[in-house]
Amino acid sequence: MAVFDFDVFTPAQIAERVEAIGVAKARLPLLAMAMLGMAAGGFVALGALYYTLVISDASLSFAAARLLGGLAFSLGLILVIAAGAEMFTGNNLLVMAWADRRITTREMLRNWGVLYATNGFGAVGLALLVFFSHHGDMNGGAIAAQYVKIAAAKTSLTFMEAFFKGVLCNLLVCLAVWLALAGRTLTDKILAIVFPISAFVAAGFEHCVANMYFLAMGLLLEDSVQTVAAPSLGLAGILRNLIPVTLGNIVGGSLMIAAVYHAIYNKALRKPR
Repeated sequence: MAVFDFDVFTPAQIAERVEAIGVAKARLPLLAMAMLGMAAGGFVALGALYYTLVISDASLSFAAARLLGGLAFSLGLILVIAAGAEMFTGNNLLVMAWADRRITTREMLRNWGVLYATNGFGAVGLALLVFFSHHGDMNGGAIAAQYVKIAAAKTSLTFMEAFFKGVLCNLLVCLAVWLALAGRTLTDKILAIVFPISAFVAAGFEHCVANMYFLAMGLLLEDSVQTVAAPSLGLAGILRNLIPVTLGNIVGGSLMIAAVYHAIYNKALRKPR
């Protein structure tokens, strides 16, 4: 094999890989699936923590803050892909294996349900660790204020705003996973992840697992931050965000990426078996 090898998997090969990997993911033992789900929630939360640290710097311009924050947030999916974890939003690609009848509806929904719950457990668990570490006190309390500001903005979205921001977010997240599967090296995968993920973050789209962390942090810190009004935080506000964002994420990943690529590569271009 050449030292410098730029060979990558083709889109048709990626489609085959997504299906095969989807079968394996759907049939993971429950304990392994749950533990990998908790790890993914924590990894995404670490990316969200890094993002908040960057954008809390008031000296950055709007564009610089969004770009640098997006690059920092990419840490989350890099850890999920490179270190190994299972994330609900990325696993919306299981629709490809389901559409080809390689997994059942029950297997797919079991995977999604377990991962949604355990991603949330991991994200909220990390939020508690971060809260008790007094991370929010950094930069003169600007980080705590930023968390509350982010959470308040998310819970103030209308249902349709949150839904469509969720659609656009997971379209880019699943494209990042798709592109990462094209690569043969860790460097390939990291470069493939950074641009779609930083784009969705910079554009202000909504990711349900990241929001579990942001909203938990906002709820934990709101009483300590006097300069940010957050009247919409609380259980009702959290559900008002997570429900439409989750539905939008499913549509963006399952229909706009998985179903479309299945129609192209597994139906239109595949020879009959």
